[in-house]
Amino acid sequence: METNKNIKKIVLAYSGGLDTSIIIPWLKEHYNNAEIIGACVDVGQKDDFEGMKEKAKKSGASKLYIVDAKDEFAKDYIFPMLRSGALYEGKYMLGTSIARPLQAKHQAEIALKENADAVAHGCTGKGNDQVRFELTYRAIAPKLAIIAPWRVWDIRSREEAIEYAEKHNIPLGDISKKNIYSRDENMWHISHEGAELEDPWNRPGEAMFKLSKSPKDAPDAETVITIDFEQGLPVALDGKKLSPVELIFALNKLGGENGIGRSDIVENRTVGMKSHGVYETPGGTILYAALKELEMLTLDAETLHQKQVLSATYADLVYKGKWFTTLRESLDAFMQKASEYVTGSVRLALYKGNCIVAGRKSPYSLYSEDLASFGASTYDHGDATGFIKLYSIPVEVSALMHKKK
Repeated sequence: METNKNIKKIVLAYSGGLDTSIIIPWLKEHYNNAEIIGACVDVGQKDDFEGMKEKAKKSGASKLYIVDAKDEFAKDYIFPMLRSGALYEGKYMLGTSIARPLQAKHQAEIALKENADAVAHGCTGKGNDQVRFELTYRAIAPKLAIIAPWRVWDIRSREEAIEYAEKHNIPLGDISKKNIYSRDENMWHISHEGAELEDPWNRPGEAMFKLSKSPKDAPDAETVITIDFEQGLPVALDGKKLSPVELIFALNKLGGENGIGRSDIVENRTVGMKSHGVYETPGGTILYAALKELEMLTLDAETLHQKQVLSATYADLVYKGKWFTTLRESLDAFMQKASEYVTGSVRLALYKGNCIVAGRKSPYSLYSEDLASFGASTYDHGDATGFIKLYSIPVEVSALMHKKK
């Protein structure tokens, strides 16, 4: 544990949840009654921010900063990630991962503004978020001390954390021993961990889901939508221009109503263990499906295939907290250039958990109906003979040499 007696002011990443609420009195107990300032970054989570200020002060904080970063989150974090096609281990849309660097950046900037001695977070020693927060701290304010209570205190479970809160008269809100899920929510997604999900054989109960209907309860008719893209970024829904924030929320509503966006994942955490979580990302699921179809229409084969390879690298960087790195920025430069002509429209039919492609078009389409047609075209079938002969030389030579030996 950091024991520097010179630590007199600490800026805590504060969410109003169980962990960060009990951290405030714990820090004051263990750091000579240091001043605790909360930093909460609004990335679209549905929180009572006014009530949060009161709760933070009742827990012992001197004040709470609330930063509205929704526009920044959508425009500068979510959309570049979307354009890259990043999916961690081919499945996770990185909802929590992409928010942490932004939240930690603002927290570190507040700490510098307040001339604080340290920053603190409520991440456990088992999770990924501790890595994401601390890599960002070191990128933005490398001289600040970092305090991670979950790695040093005696509390070892959410039940013990609740008992500590009750003992110190910390208001819990709807947190209780019966409501034991660990959740993270922002405009991109909501995640669910803990409780019965700790056994990956268990299927989550329907009551757990917050953003999406069960596909079986979704409408019996298709909802047909059209999404317009410019250079790999979505700009309009059904012909109406929307800001990134407006577009994400609109698609979350449409996707959720149609049972879209649920993902049950066993993933490899950065710290080495596997974890089981359930994610709801309705709007993101729709956008990823639409962009993929538009890229298939507008990107040449080599660029498309290389982008798919680099998408996996991009996802790893986001997942492991390496947002503020030269490699991530360099990959974004590639993605921006590769998406230069990824402009057009994709029509989707949303139906009971499915995103069904119903059409795509682009002024930069590389699809030639004349070349692709099975009927008469300008394509000379005889040209394929020479091509295949040259293309097969390595295969032919290898076969001959291997037979000789």
